Amino acid sequence: MLEHHIADWDSAYSNGANIAGSDRWPAAWVEPAKAFRDTLSASGRAQLDVTYGDRPRNRLDLFLPSASPKGLVVFIHGGYWKAFDKSFWSHLAAGAVENGFAVAMPSYTLCPEIRIAGIVREVGAAIGKAASMVEGPMMLTGHSAGGHLASRMVTATTPLASDVAKRIRNVVSISGVHDLRPMMATEMNTALAIDETEALTESPALLRPMSNARITCWAGGGERAEFLRQNALLANIWTGLGATTSTVVEPDRHHFSIIDGLADPVHPLTRTLIS
Repeated sequence: MLEHHIADWDSAYSNGANIAGSDRWPAAWVEPAKAFRDTLSASGRAQLDVTYGDRPRNRLDLFLPSASPKGLVVFIHGGYWKAFDKSFWSHLAAGAVENGFAVAMPSYTLCPEIRIAGIVREVGAAIGKAASMVEGPMMLTGHSAGGHLASRMVTATTPLASDVAKRIRNVVSISGVHDLRPMMATEMNTALAIDETEALTESPALLRPMSNARITCWAGGGERAEFLRQNALLANIWTGLGATTSTVVEPDRHHFSIIDGLADPVHPLTRTLIS
C-alpha cells in the first residue's frame, strides 16, 4: 500500500529550487524572445503592444506568418499569476508561425493588484481582441499558471463571447495548475489571496468543460510530483464530462524546459497544438 501526504506545499510547488542550473532562467528566455520580436518587426510581421483593456498591462503582441494566417494561436504566460509579462516568451511563437498561424501573446495584470478571477476576465478580453484581428480556427496554450488560464477559457463558465468560444479548436495546457485549492496552503497565497470560493469558481478541474472541448495536458517527466498530478487530474476528470482529452508526459523535460518545443515547427508539442 502506498500512502501520500504532502506536509510542505511550498516545496511541492517550488520549481527553481528543485531544478539543477535553474539560475539560468528566466534570463535564458530574454534574448531569444527579443531576437524573434526584432526579426518579425523588421519584416512587418509583428504588431506589438496592441491594447485590449484599460489597465497598463492590458497589451498583447501579435506575430504573423509570411502568408495569410491559417488561424490563431494564443499563448498565455505563467509565473504563478504574479510574475513575468509577454516579453519573455516571444520566441515560443516560432513553431506555430512557421506552420502558417498567427500567434498572440498577452500580458495581464498581476496579483496582488488583481485576483485570479480578474486575470481570467482580462485573458478572455485579450483573446477576444486577438480573435477580432485574425480569422479562422483558434488554438489556446499556456504554461503553468498560463495552463490554468488556457483551460479555464474552455469551461462552461468561460468569459469568452460565444462566437469566439466556438472558434476554439484545441487547447494544450502545459504544466498547468488545474485545481487551485493546494495554492491556498502556500506562502505565495499571501499575494494570490485565493479563498475557497474563488478556488471553486476558477479551478478548471472543478468546473465542467464547454461543449466539444478538446484539450491535451502536457508536462515534463522531470516535473515536481504535484505538476504531474495536476496534469493528469484535468484530463481524467474532463474525460468523464464529455471532453476529448489526452495526457502527455515528455521525458527529460522539467518545468522550465518543457515549453521549448513551441519554438520548433516540427516538435510534437507544436504539432499537437495546431492539429
